[in-house]
Amino acid sequence: MEERRRSERHPLNSTIVIRRLDNGSTEEVQIDITDVSKTGVGFTCKEPLTIGAVYESYLQIWTKETLHAFLEIVRIVKEGGTFSYGCIFIGMPEMDSSRISVYETVESMK
Repeated sequence: MEERRRSERHPLNSTIVIRRLDNGSTEEVQIDITDVSKTGVGFTCKEPLTIGAVYESYLQIWTKETLHAFLEIVRIVKEGGTFSYGCIFIGMPEMDSSRISVYETVESMK
């Protein structure tokens, strides 16, 4: 498979709750993060989500800080009973993006 990511991704053990914004839905969905970069996040979820949809999320990073972020679903792969998603961050503040960049630097030094 051709690599299409703009930024290197690193694993992050965290769980977040996301809420769809673009259709007024307030249903919250639990997801498990598989990797994160300064431009996006990958996660798995048992619920079917919609490609192109925008979701509000609260991402807990390795420092235990929570980043408020908006995600747009750009990739969906169904694996058995679970869906694997790729998302890009929408309008993430530079300060939060920098926190993820610091995490990437620390992880690459390991």
